[in-house]
Amino acid sequence: MKIFKNLIISKKYHNSVIAIGNFDGVHIGHKKVLKSAFKKAKKTKKKFGLLTFEPLPVMFFNKDIKNHRIDSFQQKKLNLIKEKLDFLIIQKFNKKFSNINYKTFISKILCSKIKCNYLYVSKNFRFGNKREGNVKKLKQYGNKYSFKTIITNPIKSNAKTVSSTIIRNLLKKGNLKKANYLLNRKWEIEGKVIKGAQRGRKIGFPTCNIILKNYIIPKFGVYAVSVKINKTLKKGIANIGYRPTFNGKKLLLEVNIFNFKRNLYNKKINVIFNKFIRPEKKFKNILQLKNQIKKDIRLAK
Repeated sequence: MKIFKNLIISKKYHNSVIAIGNFDGVHIGHKKVLKSAFKKAKKTKKKFGLLTFEPLPVMFFNKDIKNHRIDSFQQKKLNLIKEKLDFLIIQKFNKKFSNINYKTFISKILCSKIKCNYLYVSKNFRFGNKREGNVKKLKQYGNKYSFKTIITNPIKSNAKTVSSTIIRNLLKKGNLKKANYLLNRKWEIEGKVIKGAQRGRKIGFPTCNIILKNYIIPKFGVYAVSVKINKTLKKGIANIGYRPTFNGKKLLLEVNIFNFKRNLYNKKINVIFNKFIRPEKKFKNILQLKNQIKKDIRLAK
């Protein structure tokens, strides 16, 4: 798969089938759109590409939103690579790009630069300055510029269209099972291990500490996890929260990896969330906490 970090793409990728969107999470709704676009590309013998934006527009416009992403940019890229794309365009979303009006987006970007023949978007797709562009305008201008806009029927869950927003809300509520189902994979966080207060080590349960950065914050509590270290997968248990028993002030993801003693400081690991075990709780003393951790580990194994 060829990756372009701007809108200047090689001629061999012109007159293609293009999907456009943020694709945060690359969930089953996204996959349906991409599968349909891939089939169209095969049938018409055209290249299949995708245009996405970084950072996520909602985070660009709302600087106060710090924890929003389902996947990091690197995870999104890796998940999109699995979707049989011929090429991927990663457009930097900045002030200049956000000021492009919808007519210019269609005429200059879709037609002059990308030169798409078929365009796949969600029915709620909005674009251009002040979000003035929509599917109706795409279809209207498609007649003028000779491209066709195709909307696939969305996937429903409990009568609601599957979306990244729904998955974020499920994670916030601790409904990991449903979130993983809609993602068609287990949700995971990647991050660098930092040095903590080493309280876990002192009570017999050493942990790897990770700052969540831009990730959506799931329900505080204890999770059964798998930890990917390079190509090795280890089982473990994780806590997300503020460690109320110790009056913690900093939000952290802490992971105890079973039967593992190596030093992972400054190493990148992936924490894969298998099951929500219980909400975070403040214990009266360290002994109560240790006994509960032992119970949690039995449930996680």
